[in-house]
Amino acid sequence: MTTETIERPKTAGPGSGGAGWRVIVRNDDHNTFEHVAATLARVIPGLTYGNGMAFANTIHNTGQAIVWTGMREPAEHYWEQLAAAGLTMAPLEQH
Repeated sequence: MTTETIERPKTAGPGSGGAGWRVIVRNDDHNTFEHVAATLARVIPGLTYGNGMAFANTIHNTGQAIVWTGMREPAEHYWEQLAAAGLTMAPLEQH
């Protein structure tokens, strides 16, 4: 098995203090790789369909992936949009 590094879009801005919220997508049996990839690319700024496919692969193989990290308000917004599109979401997590 090979390990692939996925570069996440830059999310922390000035004054973010390094703390943030994690948006985590979980694996399920009803979403296709293509739907997950397209949804991530549509919702998460700076994420391409190719990045979305890499995340979909990680989600499938490990059970979940952190798809965005940053401030609470945008994290809540992205979480809601991904959930509304039918992705299986973990609760927002602060780190």
